[in-house]
Amino acid sequence: MIMKSISSKTRCMVLTTVALIPVSFSVAHATDTPAKAQTQPAAGDTATTTAPDNSANNAKANSETGLTAEQAGNSETDVKLTAKIRQALVKDKKLSTYAHNVKIITENGQVVLKGPVKSQSEKTEVETKAGRIAGVDRVRSELEVAK
Repeated sequence: MIMKSISSKTRCMVLTTVALIPVSFSVAHATDTPAKAQTQPAAGDTATTTAPDNSANNAKANSETGLTAEQAGNSETDVKLTAKIRQALVKDKKLSTYAHNVKIITENGQVVLKGPVKSQSEKTEVETKAGRIAGVDRVRSELEVAK
């Protein structure tokens, strides 16, 4: 409606002028994020950063015993035994997430429990549950109480 009051010559000039205005904008890419996440703390900053996983702990534990979850047996018996132990741990809602997620490595009916738990009583409970299912003499515990 405003355009009606402007002459056609002016209209063309306005449109031409508008078309020549440079427009710039920046687009952030997802690849920019890692660089920002890797920034170092300021000098004098006492905050420490920790890795979001426990790979270092796993490497240490694996070098001590030489046993990893990848080496667990794939026989039907071993898989079922591991599943029964895992179900018993997850079913117990009094246990912490740590206890629910311990590594259960079963090979030829021998069970190794690895990983952190919240307390000594929780460690005992996990070992007891595994012992009831697999047999006390067939369970080796390498569980550690988290600090």
